[in-house]
Amino acid sequence: MQCKPIWFMCLFLFGFTAYAEEDFVKRAVMKIQTTHRYPDPFSPWNKSSPTESSGTGFLIESDRILTNAHVVFYASQIYVTPNQSDEKLEASVEAISYGLDLAVLKLQNAESIRGTRPLTLDTELTPLRTDVSVYGFPIGGNQISITKGIVSRIEYAEIHANQLGLRTQIDAATNPGNSGGPAISNGKVVGVAFSGIRHADNIGYLIHSTEVIGFLKDIEDGTCDGKPNFWDQFQPVENPALRSKLQLPKGMGGVMISSVRGLTEESPLVQGDVITKIGPHALDWQGNVKVNDLTLSFLYYVPLLAENGSVPMTLWREGREIELQCPTPNKVRLLVPDMEGDYPKYFIFGPLVFEAATAQVVESLISDKDWLLYLAMRQSPLLSSLSKPSTPQLEEIVFIPAPLFSHRSTKGYRPIQLLVVRAINDVKIRSLAHLVEILRDCQDEFLEIQFADYDSERLIFNRQELADATDEVLADNGVRKQCSDVLLPVWNQGTPKE
Repeated sequence: MQCKPIWFMCLFLFGFTAYAEEDFVKRAVMKIQTTHRYPDPFSPWNKSSPTESSGTGFLIESDRILTNAHVVFYASQIYVTPNQSDEKLEASVEAISYGLDLAVLKLQNAESIRGTRPLTLDTELTPLRTDVSVYGFPIGGNQISITKGIVSRIEYAEIHANQLGLRTQIDAATNPGNSGGPAISNGKVVGVAFSGIRHADNIGYLIHSTEVIGFLKDIEDGTCDGKPNFWDQFQPVENPALRSKLQLPKGMGGVMISSVRGLTEESPLVQGDVITKIGPHALDWQGNVKVNDLTLSFLYYVPLLAENGSVPMTLWREGREIELQCPTPNKVRLLVPDMEGDYPKYFIFGPLVFEAATAQVVESLISDKDWLLYLAMRQSPLLSSLSKPSTPQLEEIVFIPAPLFSHRSTKGYRPIQLLVVRAINDVKIRSLAHLVEILRDCQDEFLEIQFADYDSERLIFNRQELADATDEVLADNGVRKQCSDVLLPVWNQGTPKE
């Protein structure tokens, strides 16, 4: 009897193993179909018409699916379809991180996928040039798609909305619909597809598996707190004149604090400090550190080294090194924050609509060159406040999102829109809730609204006339609620009960 060569048997076994591995991954990868009701920031009392989209997710437990947050943003309905199945399983969002663009879905009934093996997340940093296979349901067909490539770059960079994370670049094609799909290497998930470059060939981005592990640990208590972070602004110290001014020793790396932006007023950092080490890790002149064979921003170590809300750092200050604990708050309060899945806060009083500015509103405006020019000419705080932290004196920006509703009280005033409210009856506005309090408690005969924009009119109204007109305006324009639910208790506070 003739025996097969050993090498032939090895190839056969390798091919069988690879096929079996691919088969179990395909069973765990599922298509996600979502109906969205996005906000309408310029008519904040409305939601946009329902829109449909699809993405990808994968099983991490018997009834839990991991996907991208943007796949299920503002979802009114979510259905999960297993591979090679027509069944649509209802699901809901169990936890979500808008900054890391990750979400966990909970299946209402997982009976039909019982026995499907969840995928395992890789706990290690992925070496460069690692082969990966990306699974998903991109546009162009209904069957599962598998694209192959290699890891070409790993960076600690922004994922979304001021949130930094470990991001992997691959040369495998990723397209709309791939979002939320796993990238597999050696049978483990090394990343989650979330982004690509539209006009570049075969460049895709993954959220690294270690970020996913951190997210899942964060939500174990039922709340997504976010990652410890370092929010202050900094710059490299490569310039010779800058180094000489700072008296930096030859060969010392680091980054200089250019502005303090943290949450706490007790921050030990001051402008001009140079961060030279985070924990035991020395920074180079660009603020990078060595991690295995990678060069990453020193910020990579912030969540890894943070304990009790702070991280150890070594600073160069006034010609000497000092060691201290730097605060690492999970979030930073901005004057113009990200909506993070909420709907805009608004309040209607007579023909006036007031809204708290959000990053989504401003970003949509600056993407339109005509609106951008309009805001720049008016020196609008919507532009100048985009990245500023909030303070007790100014917690958020309040603006007029839409033209005034038609009403006799507006006679003679120019059309206004996108003006930022500075004060009412000379009281400076701190927030939308503060504005509601002023309108609620005001007993003056007139209301004078002052704006922060250049060359803007002052609007003066009879206060009682506006109050009496509110119900009429709401009814005439089909607006169901005078304000966002979060502001209703503020408006009703002190109202006598019947």
